[in-house]
Amino acid sequence: MMKNLREISVQYIKGVGPARKKTFERLGVFNAEDLLYLFPRRHEDRRSMTPLSDVKVGEWQTISGKILKHSGRKSWHTKKHVYEMQVGNEKSRIFCVWFNRPYLDRYFEVGQQVVLYGKVNIYKDRLQLVSPDYEVITDDEEDRSLSVGRIVPIYPLTRGISQRYIRKTIKRCLDKYVTFAKDVLPYELRRKYKLDNLIKSLWNIHFPENEKKQAVAYKRVSFEEFFLFQVSVLLRRLNIIQKKGFAHCVTDDFYKKFLNLFDFDLTKAQKKVIDEIKCDLSSKSPMHRLLQGDVGSGKTLVAFFVCLASVKNGHQAAFMAPTEILARQHSEVFKKVIEKSPFSKIRIEILINEIDKKEKEKIIKKVKQGEVDILIGTHALIQQAVEFKNLSVAIIDEQHKFGVRQRALLSAKGKSPDVLVMTATPIPRTLCLTLYGDLDVSTINEMPPGRGKIETTLFSHDDAASAYKVVEESVQSGQQAYIVYPIIDESEKLDLKSAEQMFKQFKAKEFKKFRLGLLHGQMKKHQAQDIMHKFKQGEIQILVATTVLEVGVDVPNATVMLVEHADRFGLSQLHQLRGRIGRGELNSECLLVAEPTTQEGQARLDALLSTTDGFKIAQEDLLIRGPGEFFGRHQHGLNELKIANPQAQLDILEQARAEAIDLTKQDPRLKKSANTVIKDTILRRYPNYLANILSG
Repeated sequence: MMKNLREISVQYIKGVGPARKKTFERLGVFNAEDLLYLFPRRHEDRRSMTPLSDVKVGEWQTISGKILKHSGRKSWHTKKHVYEMQVGNEKSRIFCVWFNRPYLDRYFEVGQQVVLYGKVNIYKDRLQLVSPDYEVITDDEEDRSLSVGRIVPIYPLTRGISQRYIRKTIKRCLDKYVTFAKDVLPYELRRKYKLDNLIKSLWNIHFPENEKKQAVAYKRVSFEEFFLFQVSVLLRRLNIIQKKGFAHCVTDDFYKKFLNLFDFDLTKAQKKVIDEIKCDLSSKSPMHRLLQGDVGSGKTLVAFFVCLASVKNGHQAAFMAPTEILARQHSEVFKKVIEKSPFSKIRIEILINEIDKKEKEKIIKKVKQGEVDILIGTHALIQQAVEFKNLSVAIIDEQHKFGVRQRALLSAKGKSPDVLVMTATPIPRTLCLTLYGDLDVSTINEMPPGRGKIETTLFSHDDAASAYKVVEESVQSGQQAYIVYPIIDESEKLDLKSAEQMFKQFKAKEFKKFRLGLLHGQMKKHQAQDIMHKFKQGEIQILVATTVLEVGVDVPNATVMLVEHADRFGLSQLHQLRGRIGRGELNSECLLVAEPTTQEGQARLDALLSTTDGFKIAQEDLLIRGPGEFFGRHQHGLNELKIANPQAQLDILEQARAEAIDLTKQDPRLKKSANTVIKDTILRRYPNYLANILSG
């Protein structure tokens, strides 16, 4: 009898039960199918371990040995917990160190066999691994058969689940239930592209017999992920172009008046993008366009053009930004630009949560009555109470900060308005056309002239004083500086400096002769506004902050940014932060203080040191993190790209897209019985993405 794997709760898998069920749910695993699709984040080849005598310094390696000694202590300098362990034999040994993990004192025992994965370095003339991945290998036969002497899967974990346990559980699930897995790819498609069936592929993704079978399995599952996502994207596209939108009239006279608002010439890229958008605005079909461009390339100016075109045609425009700082900045800039111009009578309002209740109600009423032309705001724009009289344009800035549902809620405020989404996290055009198949794509690929260069330098924690010296010299010469931290206050769990802690230290020691300010996300809004105003006015010389700076801060006189614990930030986040400097004519310096303990952390810093080009940064970020994390799993329906990597598997992606195009042309609503499994799978995987389109 055929079983529905989604109806088999994970608690009924051997070895799980009610208590562990809740632990698995933290990994997004609720049933047997979820468990089969909990793919390894990487594999380790443990068929032949590197002997300790042959390990290579500077490389990431998997090693095995017995625990010879282990102990925990308090760091004399930071007072944080340091745990040290010696692994090996009488002839060769390697030292391992972890910070702030006191529980390891009770976890390891002398004589245990462990497998370690990390970057080998030299410290005080001895081999060392800092914070390596670790796994204790027991004498249990089932444990050893899955954990040594083979290509071993390494899974994402959560508290309460070990690698040994998750391997055994997945193996038991495969043994009992994998034959009931439904193959969503039609047989003809698998035969055409020489793809294995799903059952064989699932086995060889979790427990590959060899590299060749592993590669074949990855190709099979990647094709399926790409295919389902492409079908979803194409169905959204068909749904959009069938609607009737606003046909705006954009005259040459209007465009000329717009250009005269600025005392500088637009770049060729900006003019090209505006030409593309002018065609969209004049069409009866709604615009659905992605505008991508690096930090500071001038995307906001293009968005302003779209807003003015809407108002000039008697309609309203909505502009949604991810932060209140950015929303306020847009509002201030827009009002300043149209002051004393032919557009001076345009009514611009800002709607953010900080505004008091009475003022908010007043603005919402004016919007509904058509007395507001351009409404700029944050998530406050999509609250139910906000109604537009005649919304024809919806703009979403930094679109990766918003989910699919949030963007849909804004466009639902009008009757098929033109939608422009913008991002400073660009990706290659070929990938844009494929991954954003429901959007037309415009790219600003040049920066405005007259910008200073940015030089990026890496310092170790021991050499942080040298970085502070650069900040001091810059501020002494009349410029301003940012110093950024990953956390607000000191944490016992994280061995990291904090913004508040270092703000106090800097005021008392390193920068006591300068005027300092502190900015973080937990401050009251009026306090944060006051700090930013003082920094913009030059009253504050050094701003110590968290990532609240990432978006929307524009101070041309700030020419230095120091980021401590830089390896704790994402690559696009670091690039966004770096984009806060170099906004004037002066050259700028980005100072990174870090000692990465992971391969990914090192790769992020290497990428940032090698280029300031946002497109190259984005390509590297995609390779490092994989598509799900890069695009935001909750944002684009890409939560099912667990294995597929568009950057590395473009050929497979294009094959899958071609098949998806054929399918959606023949059956645009997947109503044919042969496509029932595909439809059901898509609705299950992308519930917020296509439910309305495929219903009925």
